[in-house]
Amino acid sequence: MRGAPLICALLLCFAASGILAHGTETHAAPDLPEQSAAVTPLPWDIGGPFALVDHTGAARTEAEPDGKMQLVFFGYANCPGICSAALPMMADVSEILAARDIAVSPVLITIDPSLDTVATMGPALVEISQGFIGLTGTPEALGVAYKAFQISFTKIMDDPELGPIYAHGSHIYLLDGAGKVLTLLPPVLSPDQAAEIIANYAGM
Repeated sequence: MRGAPLICALLLCFAASGILAHGTETHAAPDLPEQSAAVTPLPWDIGGPFALVDHTGAARTEAEPDGKMQLVFFGYANCPGICSAALPMMADVSEILAARDIAVSPVLITIDPSLDTVATMGPALVEISQGFIGLTGTPEALGVAYKAFQISFTKIMDDPELGPIYAHGSHIYLLDGAGKVLTLLPPVLSPDQAAEIIANYAGM
């Protein structure tokens, strides 16, 4: 595929700073302080209410219906070229924590509602994990979530085959059952490291 070596090189560079590239719209995550397993408060105000639709067509807000903690990532269920490592990592973390009786719901909020629809998100996410939740909505409804979570979109290049390539953050948001952001997990963490941090927030 033409352009693939360049895109892969860009991906490696951006991943080191918490940014990934995709073939459609994306976002840049805020800079993070060094993360540890200790429970520490966030140094800024981030997160807030939103009203979206899940991959089954049901209404969904920032609150988890069963009160479970949530791992939230802004990205693509249907990646048109470069697939993030965040979604499989989230699935692995959820499985590790489930073995410790800590329930965590992995959630993807799309950054491209024209690509990720109610009809297409489910089949894509079930290939990663049966428990994955995909959220989409109107551009206006998604815009509320993007603003609350400080999501921005940055175009970095035009690929002759994939089209516009945008940079977006690869950090994962940890929310409690009510939808309050507890911390951000940087992409350099292993599933075991991320699970240990989450377990601390769960009091385990």
